[in-house]
Amino acid sequence: MDMEAEMDWSSCDLVERVPGKVSGQPVVKDTRILADQIVEEDALGSSLEEIAENYPSLPIEKIRKLLAFAHQRQPQPQ
Repeated sequence: MDMEAEMDWSSCDLVERVPGKVSGQPVVKDTRILADQIVEEDALGSSLEEIAENYPSLPIEKIRKLLAFAHQRQPQPQ
């Protein structure tokens, strides 16, 4: 995924933006984990299990859903 283009997380129910929380960046709800960081780790080749190890408070099913959302919104090659 091209991390240069900012992901629009506004329609993802797993992600929130809270002013003053991690500078208002999109985070996984009820955490301080950056949603874009999860996607970036996936793009760099980390497995679901590796990502889950890095964020033990985040259930693997939530990671799976977050990545599915991001992949559905990825620009398609033309």
